[in-house]
Amino acid sequence: MLDRITASLPSLAPAEQRVARLVLSDPRAFAHLPVRELALRAHVSKPTVVRFCRSMGYDGLADFKLKLAGSVSEGVPFIHRSVDSDDKTSDVMVKVVDNAVAAFLQYRNAASTVAIEQAAQAIAATWQTGKRIEFYGAGNSGIVALDAQHKFFRLGVTSLATSDGHMQVMSATLLGPGDCVVIISNSGRTRDLMDAADIARKNGATTIAITASGSPLAAACQVHLAADHPEGYDRYSPMVSRLLHLLIIDVLATCVALRIGPALQPALEQMKNNLRAKRYTG
Repeated sequence: MLDRITASLPSLAPAEQRVARLVLSDPRAFAHLPVRELALRAHVSKPTVVRFCRSMGYDGLADFKLKLAGSVSEGVPFIHRSVDSDDKTSDVMVKVVDNAVAAFLQYRNAASTVAIEQAAQAIAATWQTGKRIEFYGAGNSGIVALDAQHKFFRLGVTSLATSDGHMQVMSATLLGPGDCVVIISNSGRTRDLMDAADIARKNGATTIAITASGSPLAAACQVHLAADHPEGYDRYSPMVSRLLHLLIIDVLATCVALRIGPALQPALEQMKNNLRAKRYTG
């Protein structure tokens, strides 16, 4: 991205060139500063900052800054480097956090909003008709399934979550038209999850996969939310894929909440009041 800005310098207006040089001199600061501060530093107007972003092919300043932050994060020294036994605690912290941030930004830039829209619409429709919503996962993905159940339950969406393969197959057998199941797997090759997806789909339920692109599970489900982050299986490999899956569940839950809309408000308020009373009494 920075190379492209450098190559575009001669074709930019003089004021926009000042913005471009500000980006090139300190891309990290540009990605996080408000437009007023950016305009002051470049000695231009705020509209000029926005025009520069659009001349570079982005929708506006927000879109430009988001892509710039991703480019900068993917270029920091520790990205995609594994933790090893010689690392200091400060090295470990930077490597683990920066790898997670890079994975999130890569997902943001590559995610299919069409697939997210389809998944959110399917879950909201299932909730509105009172049908079953279930979350399946194995191992670390089982933890994500339980987290998903918790997040959706707080929206007033009753669901079931299980990480047991036998339970998944039995539960999928009871699903039918109008029901919805979200299946979470990093590899997308777990036998029990594949069986459960196949059974649920044959029974007429909507199947949603959060898994790697090109995996058998991705092909077996009607809706695929791509989560592409291969894990290293050495001793010190951070579980970035689990964090990525949790992020996708957050996005999905938020989209569903917006679709359910005002009907949620009374239940959410009552839930907050009950939890607050339980937590702080005595």
